[in-house]
Amino acid sequence: MSDGRPDVLALVGAGVMGQTLLGGLLRAGRDPAGVLVVDRRAGRAEELHDRFGVRVVTDPAAVAAAGTVVLAVKPQDMGDLLASLRDHLRPDVLVVSLAAGTTTHSCEQQLRPGTAVVRVMPNTPSLVDEGMAALAGGRHCGPADLAAAEELMRSCGRTAVLAEKHLDAVTALSGSGPAYVFYVVEAMVEAGVLLGLPRATATELVVQTVVGAGAMLRETGQHPTVLREQVTSPAGTTTAALRQLDDHKVRAAFVTAVEAAWSRSRELSRGS
Repeated sequence: MSDGRPDVLALVGAGVMGQTLLGGLLRAGRDPAGVLVVDRRAGRAEELHDRFGVRVVTDPAAVAAAGTVVLAVKPQDMGDLLASLRDHLRPDVLVVSLAAGTTTHSCEQQLRPGTAVVRVMPNTPSLVDEGMAALAGGRHCGPADLAAAEELMRSCGRTAVLAEKHLDAVTALSGSGPAYVFYVVEAMVEAGVLLGLPRATATELVVQTVVGAGAMLRETGQHPTVLREQVTSPAGTTTAALRQLDDHKVRAAFVTAVEAAWSRSRELSRGS
């Protein structure tokens, strides 16, 4: 990170992920006076200011005051956005992109030569400060730039720094991963209802089971196979259930699903 870089953060785009990061930053102690939101949608300024206490503008030229600029827009909007920002960014700015499938090379090509770019793949549990974000630095990104981007994303959860070639796999695992978990939860709740439980009770049972199982994985550090075997008694109920999952090739289906998400992410990255 350059020594003379201002401690002002500009957030361009205030959709779901933009607001998620903004809320996390403020809960982590960042001063709202040091945050600038750029959002071109009419009527958003007052709403965002009332909710977060930050300054909101529509003019992209305002990013000239920022040392770090976070791009939280849809991938299809990145080209026009970068063109509108290019001439207003400081030479020593750090650009952090949250746009799925948009490579650092693509961003660098549309910005001034030498601009430090970090690509981030976050996920939706960031809404409750339990997110998982993977970061990859571009050609002009130094260790201090990556550390600064990591500090931003840690306000919403955990981080991992990887080579950019791995971000499509990250997208398939942790980026899309919450949807897989919700899918399984839906199925388990429906099974509970089928077995006669009230829907609210089935939902509470399943949600807390998922939360508890996740906590066990994190806090014990044990391999999931070990934890699964601890629940699986010979000829017991869990064994009967797992046999059905194996018979229906559920494990293989999950692997195939993640591979499909990875393949689609690669297609999107090549098109950026």
